[in-house]
Amino acid sequence: MLSKNLRVTAITALAPISWGTTYLVTSELLPPGRPLLAAVLRALPAGLLLLAITRTLPVGGWWWRSLVLGTLNIGAFFAFLFLAAYRLPGGVAATTGAIGPVLVAVLASLLVGEALTLRRILAGLAGIGGVALIVLQADARLDAVGVAAALAGAVSMSLGSVLSKRWGRPSVGRRLGGRRPGSSSPVSGLAVTAWQLVAGGLVLVPVLLLVEGLPTDAPDPAAVGGYAYLAVVGTALAYALWFRGIGVLPVGSVSFLGLLSPVVAVLLGVAVLGEGLSLGQLLGIGVVAGSLILVFTARAPKTILSA
Repeated sequence: MLSKNLRVTAITALAPISWGTTYLVTSELLPPGRPLLAAVLRALPAGLLLLAITRTLPVGGWWWRSLVLGTLNIGAFFAFLFLAAYRLPGGVAATTGAIGPVLVAVLASLLVGEALTLRRILAGLAGIGGVALIVLQADARLDAVGVAAALAGAVSMSLGSVLSKRWGRPSVGRRLGGRRPGSSSPVSGLAVTAWQLVAGGLVLVPVLLLVEGLPTDAPDPAAVGGYAYLAVVGTALAYALWFRGIGVLPVGSVSFLGLLSPVVAVLLGVAVLGEGLSLGQLLGIGVVAGSLILVFTARAPKTILSA
């Protein structure tokens, strides 16, 4: 069981690792000042791709559940994410989400009955401290709107992750096409991911039209490549792995893997953009690693609160 959980954890970790590249791609490849366009082009094509692969639609209450989860995990989260990415340096935007594991730990204790443990609390505080070291040593401009957007995104994603764990997956779905279009079949994780991505993308479309409008110029090849990468790797693949991990592992533990995203963002800034890496930032990365070890080596920690 332990080896299986380790494999699932390692595979799930690929999701936040890929998300850590979002900030570099946004700043270097995408056109400036179009966060909502970037969010729509990331979510909707990825969702339609997975929908074409799975060919399964929701049934019953999963229509509104998909809308709620899609709004929290995709629509609102992407809008806040790209707004933060455009207004903050990459490392700052990424590390602000460090509050997420603490939020998830509290919400998971209230909504899915996971124990709020002393170990998890300490690990969450360590994670926040670690990313704070990275930010404070980065000598970067802090924009109030950007910070607020990053925090709002963390809240949205935290609630969406916990509700994803609480609701799980439906046992049946409605097939698209085929000889028996009305027949039902077991629903895969890819299908549920597709529903959320499509719902989240559609929620963003009217906001895009009202706030930014449609682009008047065709994107250059670099932007096309950036959008394609974010849609396929950073969204379709990453979210499929993320929701699979949430379904198998405690959501309060999985949320800590999100701390890998700021670490990747900072290291990419060093490797690709030539940014400096101070001793304080190295210490922050070490603290983040320690918080992950604290969480994923837990056996039977003392319970502080459980539902």
